[in-house]
Amino acid sequence: MTIEIIPEWMANLDDEDLSFIKNFIMASGSLKEIAKQYEVTYPTVRLRLDRLIQKIRISEDNANEPYISLIKRLAVNDKIDFETAKILVSEYKKMKGED
Repeated sequence: MTIEIIPEWMANLDDEDLSFIKNFIMASGSLKEIAKQYEVTYPTVRLRLDRLIQKIRISEDNANEPYISLIKRLAVNDKIDFETAKILVSEYKKMKGED
């Protein structure tokens, strides 16, 4: 059976994220095992997983508010800091009359 439609959340991930997901599954979800494979600490792997979860959530929210999702994605990927992201989202909502 082949997958004909790739879910949007998956299509928005980069190759490194997909590789991490595959390794995570192959390690039966063991963060300790993943830490060994990547030769990093457990907290580093936990942070990586948390950021991946955020990316997937942002992708799911993208249909509702593409601009806000873009800002969140930039913050998660450390392109902008979280304070700047909050200001941009707040100002955007004010412009739309939501705040």
